[in-house]
Amino acid sequence: MTDNSQRPGTGAHSSAPAHLPTQYAPADAEGPLYERWVERGYFEADAKSAKEPYTIVIPPPNVTGSLHLGHAFEHTLIDALTRRKRMQGHETLWQPGMDHAGIATQNVVERELAKEGKSRHDLGREAFTERVWKWKAESGGQISGQMKRLGDGVAWSRERFTMDEGLSRAVQTIFKRLYDDELIYRAERIINWCPRCLTAISDIEVEYQDDEGELVSIRYGEGENSIVVATTRAETMLGDTAVAVHPEDDRYRHLVGTEIELPLTGRRIPVVADEHVDPEFGTGAVKVTPAHDPNDFEIGRRHDLPSLTVMDEHAVITAHGPFQGLDRLEARSAIVAALRAEGRITAEKRPYTHSVGHCSRCKTTIEPRLSMQWWVKVGPLAKAAGDAVRDGRVTIHPKEMESRYFGWVDNLHDWCISRQLWWGHRIPVWYGPNGETVCVGPDEQPPTGEGWRQDADVLDTWFSSGLWPFSTLGWPERTDSLAKFYPNSVLVTGYDILFFWVARMMMFGLYAMDGTPPFHTIALHGMVRDQFGKKMSKSFGNAVNPLDWMDKYGSDAVRFTLARGANPGVDVPIGEDWVQASRNFANKIWNATRFALMNGATVEGGLPAADGLSPADRWILSRLNAVVAEVDAYYDDYQFAKLSDTLFHFAWDEVFDWYVELTKTVFQAGGPAAEASRRVLGEVLDVTLRLLHPVIPFVTETLWTALTGRESVVIADWPGDSGFRDAAAEREIATVQQVVTEVRRFRADQGLQPGQKVPARLDLAGTDLAGHEPAIRQLLRLQPEGEGFTPTATLPVAGATVALDLSGTIDVAAEHKRLTKDLAAAEKEKAQATAKLGNGAFLAKAPDHVVDKIRTRLSTAEADIERITAQLAGLPQG
Repeated sequence: MTDNSQRPGTGAHSSAPAHLPTQYAPADAEGPLYERWVERGYFEADAKSAKEPYTIVIPPPNVTGSLHLGHAFEHTLIDALTRRKRMQGHETLWQPGMDHAGIATQNVVERELAKEGKSRHDLGREAFTERVWKWKAESGGQISGQMKRLGDGVAWSRERFTMDEGLSRAVQTIFKRLYDDELIYRAERIINWCPRCLTAISDIEVEYQDDEGELVSIRYGEGENSIVVATTRAETMLGDTAVAVHPEDDRYRHLVGTEIELPLTGRRIPVVADEHVDPEFGTGAVKVTPAHDPNDFEIGRRHDLPSLTVMDEHAVITAHGPFQGLDRLEARSAIVAALRAEGRITAEKRPYTHSVGHCSRCKTTIEPRLSMQWWVKVGPLAKAAGDAVRDGRVTIHPKEMESRYFGWVDNLHDWCISRQLWWGHRIPVWYGPNGETVCVGPDEQPPTGEGWRQDADVLDTWFSSGLWPFSTLGWPERTDSLAKFYPNSVLVTGYDILFFWVARMMMFGLYAMDGTPPFHTIALHGMVRDQFGKKMSKSFGNAVNPLDWMDKYGSDAVRFTLARGANPGVDVPIGEDWVQASRNFANKIWNATRFALMNGATVEGGLPAADGLSPADRWILSRLNAVVAEVDAYYDDYQFAKLSDTLFHFAWDEVFDWYVELTKTVFQAGGPAAEASRRVLGEVLDVTLRLLHPVIPFVTETLWTALTGRESVVIADWPGDSGFRDAAAEREIATVQQVVTEVRRFRADQGLQPGQKVPARLDLAGTDLAGHEPAIRQLLRLQPEGEGFTPTATLPVAGATVALDLSGTIDVAAEHKRLTKDLAAAEKEKAQATAKLGNGAFLAKAPDHVVDKIRTRLSTAEADIERITAQLAGLPQG
């Protein structure tokens, strides 16, 4: 029914099924299995292969990082995709590597130096950089070992680092090209400055949160010529160079063009008219500090105002006067006190909650600051990135995320790419003694001689990681790997870095690779949260180290739990109970496969013809092929939760709880039917294990090799849908399931233990169930009638009748009372549904889906009434 062949070179069949221990021990199995996969080169990719390529890059984790649940989640999804494509015969490359993480890594090493009582300046740039490389060699990259624990099938021989020689060449090459094309320039602008990290950071590296501060209203000028302005940053008034009002605001029309006194400074500043000012907000007047506010900077440019920097890089006041040398927060309090003493404060609101930007790495409040920096002119690059999605060259999945992408790239400001750090790609620009500026490419010699110096800044980390899809393949050289594996097939990443990383890769890929986007599909996933939907954080006390769960339950259990929660673009809740349930699923697969092996299940030879199979055999093969088709469709739509759930319920409910149980009586009876079922069970487990392998690779590898005797499921063929369907067999087994389920429910209602045997008479005449009586009896623990059999309960179900002798095991009066109560509830439900469906006004107004729901309720109630009435009739009369 399905192709269970193995590609050439994958090993021969063993002469006998392998022996499986009674219990699966993940801790003993996972490490050796992964080492074997790597040693055999299963995850490597051949650029000269004739196979169709399938490429995914790892979102490069920081060299300072360690595996967290977000990594484990994302890596599970990528690994599932690549393992499946490898089994489908693609030349599959999952590209690994790490990011040098400029600010984060420099901070780590600086903290180490601080313990020695030193700073980076004590070492100097060259020695400090050597110290970082040493740290990277000794302590960086522990995440690689953790990725192996998780089972990541990456091509380790191709591992890259964003500051290795090849990637450094790529960075220098694209900088030079952008510079020559006038898409990189140097200019003095307002940037986000971190006084702790002592560097500029981009807009997307600023995290905004509501902080409690103060809002003070300050009177500038005197008498009729005074204006009141409000601010949360009183310390910046020392750098004010104007007050701005709206041109149409009659309250201040007489002051436009005049000068007023700036308190505490002795300076006079102009009143200017600017349409940026909202006359309806506050007093309708704003203070203008061009060197310390981005909006004020633009007003200053429009009105040719001077820019006065009044704080240094540590956010310490530099303006002359009594506040010089104070930290910005100390200065804020001192300035408000001084203004209050002069009677300049007209209103104070404290506390005043407002949105404040913080450095995403160290959480320090950022300071807008005028600074000379390097910028990328993103206009044409961003337009190309938007066009690639609009014209269908790149698909964003789920589609509703497109609007967020367009909202970003269509309104992108020029990107500040320089950072005042020592660790990173140094900007390849030299300045001469006479004001010369020279940008140097990778094959060019920098200028030498007295007075020449290289720019001290390094590039934003996202600049080098933006080249990741092609720099890792050897660009700017036209390598075989670049020709084979670019563009990537899909990018799997979180929606939270759609702006950080995805947009940069799109811009750089299209620019560097002649209009070819870096990937065909962008598959966005959500964030991992705790079981209550709350963000995971150490400060919340709900952060989880996935390695702890792997130690306790196995990597497969963690992976399956994460995949089962992965709906596209939606956050993923996870709790330990769910991981434990996934561990139980792995154990269930283990036990079912042991049962199969002990009962002679085999993959040898072809499947018997359909007419030589039992209805149960045909049913499970029909369902198997339907599941293969469903899983393929879900994979192609990146519906990891649905494919995992489909496999879970098929394996547990249909294969293990029904088919395995239905075959037990067949195996006991022996003969040709048993031989056929052994082959079918082998086929079903073979295909099911292959379908499960991409998500839970370790336990499926152990079981599949034991079942088939072949080398590895990693390189087995992905199952195909043979098209075999048997609707009649599916209906027949559905009837068996209905009978068993109804009788089990009745037994449970009577308080009977699952294993308790009960004498019973089965009347199956006129149904398709005659051949299933042995299985039904075994599943329901029903004994033959025997002498003295006295029916005390008769259950009509699915056209059959099951008469049970519950003498001594059932309280007839209590059962009659229970059924009478259930019947009354069903009749009430029927009456309510009938009344609604008979109400013309309701039918005219209610949506179709609501009416359909009422009809379903009516149908269910009528079926319940018929069932309960028959059960009441079957009770012994008192």
